Amino acid sequence: MKWKPDWPQAKRNLIKWWNRKGLALSLIAPRKTPLVPIPEPKSPVDDKGRWTGAKYRCDRAEFDMARAHFHAEAFPCFETQIGPGSLGTFLGSEPHFDPVTVWYEPCIMDPDTYGTIRLEPAKSKWFNVHMDLIEEGVRRADGRYLVGLPDLIENIDTLAAMRGNQELLLDLVERPGWVKERLVEINEAFFEAFDLMAARVRDEDGGNAFVFRIWGPGRTAKVQCDFSCMISPKMFREFVQPALRAQCDWLDYSLYHLDGTNAMQHVEPLLEIDSLDAIEWTPQAGRPGGGSPEWFDLYRRIRKGGKSVQAIGVGVDELAPLLDAVGPEGLFVMAWASSEAEAEKMLAISEKYR
Repeated sequence: MKWKPDWPQAKRNLIKWWNRKGLALSLIAPRKTPLVPIPEPKSPVDDKGRWTGAKYRCDRAEFDMARAHFHAEAFPCFETQIGPGSLGTFLGSEPHFDPVTVWYEPCIMDPDTYGTIRLEPAKSKWFNVHMDLIEEGVRRADGRYLVGLPDLIENIDTLAAMRGNQELLLDLVERPGWVKERLVEINEAFFEAFDLMAARVRDEDGGNAFVFRIWGPGRTAKVQCDFSCMISPKMFREFVQPALRAQCDWLDYSLYHLDGTNAMQHVEPLLEIDSLDAIEWTPQAGRPGGGSPEWFDLYRRIRKGGKSVQAIGVGVDELAPLLDAVGPEGLFVMAWASSEAEAEKMLAISEKYR
């Protein structure tokens, strides 16, 4: 990779991490001088254009990547998602664009008459908008950077986007069979969308990049269920776990996004999924970041359960205590440095644990 000369070594370290062996460090720092002189693109006047304009999105990504140093296992990547939940838009939910995120309008008003959920790529406006982003990135990358798959999101999170959170909570009680049938259909749509998109970005190893800075030499994705914060472990096992297990069985490399303390009740059901490879932890706003000692027991619990772990937002002074407490084996540290000097300090610390 032209903008990541040590990519072969980074790939080897990432593969070791997936296999619960060794440390992975994704460390990004600002460059004093841009790698190449790329002018800052002019932003579209509307939020929709900022999210969906393929040329602008790629121009913006190249501008940002040229001004960043990708240390250790970090790599330059054009991220192609349009908000956190692209799959729901493929299946009928309309996006609402905001300067910093995207919201989704429910489209299933009457479950009894809605029918089967299925992906129809030729008819899906938003699937093709995403494909335009991917094609623009593939056309322009020229071996300089990877083109990632969008943040598809799946399972009950996608059904909640299509149905509405409150309505779906009632459905779990009033029509559980309907929910389970729709989750099977959403899985099938995920598999189809993933393969269609991965066919355009797959690298020489047969792998792909995905959000949360992950890459694997095969079908690789972040999976999640933020809706799980509103249900019990019993309901998680009944509704979420079967579809999630099928998804992890189908993927070659899977990382679960565990979001907030209300989701921590589901760690044990997650550890029961043999084909799930790793678990990432995101503390909610107002709680200490991923490098805090408050989360060391959680990381050790995940590792003891046979999964790799990802800690995000780890500061320079938190790195050594985290590595001492949890150990480097199967630990992925995601960090940002404020300067090259800070990055060099973090690299020196990490090398002691390689």
